[in-house]
Amino acid sequence: MTAKPSKKSAATSVDEQLVMIFLQQFIEPILSVPCNMLAGILREIGKKPLRHIPVCREEEGVGIAAGAALAGKRPLLLMQNSGLGNSINALMSLTMLYKLPLFILMSHRGGLGEKISAQIPMGQAAPRLLETLRIPYLQVKTLRDFPQLSLFVNDAFHRNKIHAAFLSRELWDETE
Repeated sequence: MTAKPSKKSAATSVDEQLVMIFLQQFIEPILSVPCNMLAGILREIGKKPLRHIPVCREEEGVGIAAGAALAGKRPLLLMQNSGLGNSINALMSLTMLYKLPLFILMSHRGGLGEKISAQIPMGQAAPRLLETLRIPYLQVKTLRDFPQLSLFVNDAFHRNKIHAAFLSRELWDETE
């Protein structure tokens, strides 16, 4: 009889696989705004030779990412989708205007099972905001989406554009 993996080891597996994508895509630096859903990813980043820069606000991350892109790096911004509103002006007037590449990986808060009601409005609006801003995005709901995510990350840097992806809560739930 085979033992079923624990919730902790399954979630770690998701986090490890995401960090492997960062390594394979030569992501540097990784900027992050605090988020409980992303805590496991941040722990895995700390175990690898990746440059991680914690930031206080999303637009601060956008600015540092712009400088990194100008230096030839491939920056990633980790944040909650609720922080998207904070970053819009910097994304449009800096990153998009100057055709700088940036990949934004967001925990998708505000969906089914969300316990914090304040997360729900932006959770519903974030995909439509990205469509309005003409920022391509991907919904990552299962491990089967990871090959597409890796290609999508590469596309952002190949085309010098902003791309975004939402990490759904189901991603971690599926491995329980």
